[in-house]
Amino acid sequence: MSLYVLNAFIWILGIRGHIPQSGEFGRVAGRSSVGASAGALMRALATFIVMVAILSLVLWLAVWLAIKLV
Repeated sequence: MSLYVLNAFIWILGIRGHIPQSGEFGRVAGRSSVGASAGALMRALATFIVMVAILSLVLWLAVWLAIKLV
């Protein structure tokens, strides 16, 4: 299960497919490195915010459920 979560996280960040293979370290034409890094940073920040929101919701739900069961 954790492998699927890691795979989904990598897919959301857009990292998959960006690892150079067999000497493809050349620069991609028409793409600036500043714009690409800013986009990746924004995706990482958005992912972090969504994960914190989901974890907060799960924690709130667990506490609410514990209170209801007591």
